[in-house]
Amino acid sequence: MFVERGVSGSKPISERPEGTKLLAIAKPGDVIITPKLDRMFLSALDALDVLAKLKERDVALHMIDLDGDVTGNGISKLVFTILSAVAEAERDRIRERIAEVKRDQKQRGRFLGGTVPFGYRLDQNGELVPHEAQQEAIREAVAMKAAGVSLRAIADALQARGNSISHVAVSRVLRDHARAT
Repeated sequence: MFVERGVSGSKPISERPEGTKLLAIAKPGDVIITPKLDRMFLSALDALDVLAKLKERDVALHMIDLDGDVTGNGISKLVFTILSAVAEAERDRIRERIAEVKRDQKQRGRFLGGTVPFGYRLDQNGELVPHEAQQEAIREAVAMKAAGVSLRAIADALQARGNSISHVAVSRVLRDHARAT
């Protein structure tokens, strides 16, 4: 049994660790069983390529959601080809929808996840709002940088005032501040 965890299904099966092992040990007469076509393949090209290689090696590919062997005959291959293309199109459409939502959320100023940027906090609705003490620290950092103070010295000064910030974060905060103004 081969279980691929934490690897995108959009990656060709021959580039996935467990997929590589599966293809390497399959020998004539073997039967590979998978529950769903779109869990094994999200690229029609990859699906057809693997199917052809398995067929050459006399390895059967059974897909439970397609009621059996897809290497068996012309009709099976036709259905497999069409459904592989549909799975790929659906993957592309999902990717487009996610990108649209992220773009919309970013335009609305919504927090998209990850580390909350220095100078902000999340409110009860999960939205970024200014963190006043950290906003003051940003103003101090801008003034110190304008006076020629190094990033490490700025970080040290802000840390002495109770802010948890590195010189790398100071650089990022100053860059983001300059973009916003």
